[in-house]
Amino acid sequence: MNNNVHVNGKKNNTDALNSLLYQKPNGKFPLFGIPIRLHIYNLARPNIDSILDAKYRNPEDPKTGLKNFLSLKQYEALVNSKSKFNSWLKTTGEPPVIINTAKADKSTANLKTYYYKNGWFNADASYKIDTVDTKKGELNFHVKTGDPYYLDSIRTKIYSPVIDTLYKTIKKNSLLVKGDQFKEINYTNERDRMTTELRNSGLYHFAQDYITFELDTIGTNKKVNTDIIVQNRIIRYDDSIEVKPFKVYKIKDVNIFTDDAYQNKGLKPTDTINYKGFNIYSYGRSKYRAKALTDAVFITKGALFKDLNRTRTYRHLSELRTFKYPNIEYVENEIDTTLTANIYLIPKKKFGLNFNAEVSQSNIQTVGFAFSGGLLIRNVFRGAETLEVSGLGSIGASKDAKNNNDAFFDITEVGATVKLTIPRLFFPLNTEKVIPKFMSPSTRISAAATSQRNIGLDKQTLSGVLSYNWYPNQKVTNTLDLFNVQFVKNLNVDNYFGVYQNSFNSLNSIAKNINYIDKSENLSIPTGANQFIADVLNNETSLSPNDENYSTISNIDQRKTRLTENNLIISSSFNYVKNRRENIFDNDFSIVRFRVEFAGNILSSLANIAGATKNANDRYDIFGVAFSQYTKTELDYVKYWDLGKKNVLAVRSYFGIAVPYGNSENIPFSKSFFAGGPNDNRAWTAYNLGPGSLKSTNEFNEANFKLHFSAEQRFNLFGSLFGAFFVDAGNIWNVFDNVTDDAQTFDGFSSLKDIAVGSGFGLRYDFSFFVLRGDIGFKTYDPSYNLGDRWFKDYNFSNAVFNIGINYPF
Repeated sequence: MNNNVHVNGKKNNTDALNSLLYQKPNGKFPLFGIPIRLHIYNLARPNIDSILDAKYRNPEDPKTGLKNFLSLKQYEALVNSKSKFNSWLKTTGEPPVIINTAKADKSTANLKTYYYKNGWFNADASYKIDTVDTKKGELNFHVKTGDPYYLDSIRTKIYSPVIDTLYKTIKKNSLLVKGDQFKEINYTNERDRMTTELRNSGLYHFAQDYITFELDTIGTNKKVNTDIIVQNRIIRYDDSIEVKPFKVYKIKDVNIFTDDAYQNKGLKPTDTINYKGFNIYSYGRSKYRAKALTDAVFITKGALFKDLNRTRTYRHLSELRTFKYPNIEYVENEIDTTLTANIYLIPKKKFGLNFNAEVSQSNIQTVGFAFSGGLLIRNVFRGAETLEVSGLGSIGASKDAKNNNDAFFDITEVGATVKLTIPRLFFPLNTEKVIPKFMSPSTRISAAATSQRNIGLDKQTLSGVLSYNWYPNQKVTNTLDLFNVQFVKNLNVDNYFGVYQNSFNSLNSIAKNINYIDKSENLSIPTGANQFIADVLNNETSLSPNDENYSTISNIDQRKTRLTENNLIISSSFNYVKNRRENIFDNDFSIVRFRVEFAGNILSSLANIAGATKNANDRYDIFGVAFSQYTKTELDYVKYWDLGKKNVLAVRSYFGIAVPYGNSENIPFSKSFFAGGPNDNRAWTAYNLGPGSLKSTNEFNEANFKLHFSAEQRFNLFGSLFGAFFVDAGNIWNVFDNVTDDAQTFDGFSSLKDIAVGSGFGLRYDFSFFVLRGDIGFKTYDPSYNLGDRWFKDYNFSNAVFNIGINYPF
């Protein structure tokens, strides 16, 4: 069956109307329109038990089926498996939808009610069953709306003088506007809005039930006259009811009980602190500084009662990570219109421990064991601060460990991190006017160190961060890294060509081709490879600067120099995120992410002021390490459209650029961009795409400029299984740095021809708490080929990339 809705003679099958219909047609596979689940259901036999009995349990044929070859137990298991498979077909499939007139009547009533609630008071609805084919029909619903009604006069009947006065200030934002078409939802929302405004204006006893609306449409020529009625307060006693005007309540006292644990029930507090109008009670000496507690409390002495302040207090006390969910009670004082706010806090345990262990295998190790653990200390300085100390250690056996001279576990990594979280801005100046406390400001100070052996170039890394977070509203997150210091030291530079073997293979091949070494020999690592590079660049071989192989070796040397140099990065950055998603079920929203980072400017200015001398490479350095100087900007935009029936269209656009200047000619590897992978262009593996049209065989391709675009349509197949079709486009290039290869550099709009395009499809299974994703990407437009030969060159399964990921790519 199919459903069709006709409104005033025109077909209108929007999701809003289809959702009102009780009977839905059998689900169909998107694009192809095939009811897959119906076909699966039709494969099931309705009388499977009779069929199985006749075929396998026929008393007139004791040798039925495979009885001569199987034991009785095995034979029965075979029969039961066929029955279970038939049941699986039924549960996985979808039975054919049969037209039901009772449900059609309910659908008709729903359509009429829908239009009535949206201002068409004279709307009428009916339906007709039309035959489409043998045993197939469709329901055609016909709606005649008539003319809509519009709001006209809006009057008020307010019985409490204080509310009448307050309404004059809040009515400017009313959702009921003269001239607008009537919509019932606007009345509901206006009542909620008024209730919120009044409860945030001191009316402690007010509730939305006191607001009613009276509508008049008789003889108004399709106009709606509205009376907004706000009743007086009703006080119910055991045997009587009292009606009296509402009054504004203020906060008389705010009491904070810092340890409301069960063992303290019935005891009197022994320590009392009065701080800026707050009364802080403790059982024993207070464990918290008064300011740390009061900064998280928005209910203040002498202020009007506001529901908003209670909500903010709940949230901020919970964000301290020091207390369990707080309990806030208001006690009405009988002698006046004031309230006493009692805030009960139950501390969490001061210490927390965690430990993790895992076993892994990768392309550099046959087996690895990793251990990590941490200690969490709450309220470490009596200001609700949280100190986290964690460490990690791992050992592994590399594929070279079979050498008898090496220990079996020859790969090691150790590291430690210390992080302090302060629930306020730790800053010498008062920031309250710029970033008030309702924005939940916090400070994070962290330091970390790691050391690796027999992993890549054997790095030692030191880092430190001073970061601030705050939330201007529920949709916006701001993060300011005031100082971010990173120092990376490569301990085993001589192993470069052991790690980047594609580069070494290119060198080795060229050396043999020009007879630099015998074809039966190989360049030694590192001496032979480094000497060959030096000889070529010093024009001491048969290669000239105009040769393609000369350019290849120059690029290898340039890349080796950059990836093996030690890095000192002292940067500041600002990160802005605006997420309009209401909840996890919202599929119609947008997300904007913007990040800007500056590095090296302070050190460069100090070096200039101090008149520091530059090293042989014309760069300032600190303790023999040249510091990085650059600016980096990223802009990421994601948009979802809910197409209905669990069908979502999602798009993403990304722009990123990092420009070196001053003390740097290129960007540190850790700050570069890469392309490809399960969350990027899925037709290429991670780090395998670009830069530009370069025919690269490097293990890791990176650059300092990136463009990326993705579009993905997601649809439900059945149950928790979803499918998707996607198109990814983008690439990376070098710009404003010391890379001169035309194939790798971006030189204007003409370089857009090197944007790679991948397309494909995937499956997703929703486990509720995460989504398991599998995608297959095909190279649709590959810029590594010559112009005119780039479309669909490797568009086949043998060259496809299979991706597995957790959750959606964007």
